[in-house]
Amino acid sequence: MDETIEKRDETSPPVPRARRRWRRWALLALVLLLAFGVWNEYQRRTNAPSVVANSSMSASLPPADAAPTADMPAWIRYAAPAVAINRPRVAVVIDGLGVDHAATARAIALPPAVTLSFVAYASDLSDQTASARQAGHELLLHVPMEPISAAAAIGSYGLGRNMPRDELVRRLRWDLARFDSYVGVDNHMGTEFAQDTPAMRVVMDELKRRGLLYLDARAVPTEPVAVAARDFGVPYVARDIFLDGEQAAIAVDARLAQLVNLARERGSAIAIGHAHDVTLAALQRWLPTLSRQGVVLVPLTAVVKARGG
Repeated sequence: MDETIEKRDETSPPVPRARRRWRRWALLALVLLLAFGVWNEYQRRTNAPSVVANSSMSASLPPADAAPTADMPAWIRYAAPAVAINRPRVAVVIDGLGVDHAATARAIALPPAVTLSFVAYASDLSDQTASARQAGHELLLHVPMEPISAAAAIGSYGLGRNMPRDELVRRLRWDLARFDSYVGVDNHMGTEFAQDTPAMRVVMDELKRRGLLYLDARAVPTEPVAVAARDFGVPYVARDIFLDGEQAAIAVDARLAQLVNLARERGSAIAIGHAHDVTLAALQRWLPTLSRQGVVLVPLTAVVKARGG
């Protein structure tokens, strides 16, 4: 009996060749199907938009792609778009604009990422600032403040440290109403005014109400200004480099090189200059070189955000 069973197993007919071929094709199809599924998942993940977190931002800000709304602070609502590149940032502010219309027009012709600041007592500000906004620039209001020298004129609506509070507020509000769609204020002169804590608190109170930032135009942050800004929650930054204290091409070029080095060291740097011929010519030579120097030009608000306001 056992022999019969063993013999039957040994002599069973082999599996037909067609059936073996069908099994191989089925196995191959299964392998191809699995491979296609793996490849499709890889493509989906590779092409998905990436989100890069900026760990340097400590301020509570809306998403980068959020449309401006009326309830946003003015310094965010009117901010110009910034390039989202993980490189050191440089912001260049050209201030004192609006008085010399020809020089202002040349400044407006600079790349949109250059921030432009218009002095409050200039004429025809509505048209000039509208042109600047249309060209893509971010705007500041350049407010005259009391300097050390009594001989320096600050205009009929400049801010003085010994003025009664009501008069100080009246003048400041006149300045702030000169045009619209700007992100903040920087000081024209103001060395003496900046040392007066009560006067600076009046200014910061008004800026806070309007959602504006403050750019300290001095090389070193002025303590009463910085403290008042902090107390009122006003976004505050100080400029790092003054471009054209000496109006010579070699001097401005050296300052621009210093600006790049400082941005590499700190992650960001802010320069202030004027619409002098030598400054504008130096910027036109320098701006095209930024990419190969590994830095990116951004509007002022991009640096404020990166530093956490």
